[in-house]
Amino acid sequence: MTDQPVINVLYVDDEQHNLDAFKAAFRRNFNVYTAPSAKDAEVILSKEDIHILITDQRMPVTTGTELLSEAVKKYPDQIRIILTGYSDIKCLIDAINKGHVYQYLEKPWDETTLKEVIQDGYKAFELRRKEKILLAKMEQLISQRV
Repeated sequence: MTDQPVINVLYVDDEQHNLDAFKAAFRRNFNVYTAPSAKDAEVILSKEDIHILITDQRMPVTTGTELLSEAVKKYPDQIRIILTGYSDIKCLIDAINKGHVYQYLEKPWDETTLKEVIQDGYKAFELRRKEKILLAKMEQLISQRV
């Protein structure tokens, strides 16, 4: 039996029923955090090691893209996903360019697909962390030789 990693997922959406549905769907597979706003999300992000950040795009005050563009500065290894009910090409371009989005998905989500995206995203997250560790070790070895 292999140990499954604990994957911390934060889902941000201004609609409470979406937060409840997400938590109900994925709480058995992941350690799920939810936030009704970008401001609440920032509090969780500052306290928890969130591996996957999923956000709705259209929210009052701060959009999902704005949240992701701030998150990428503080948590560059984190995997970022936009989950939205609106197909907006400008939003998609902004999400990719500013928020370094791993995946852009439309609501309503398919539970199986979203679960796979989260699991694949976590693999990418782990690879990023391992790459940083290896690069640090290489730099240390190089500096010792100089």
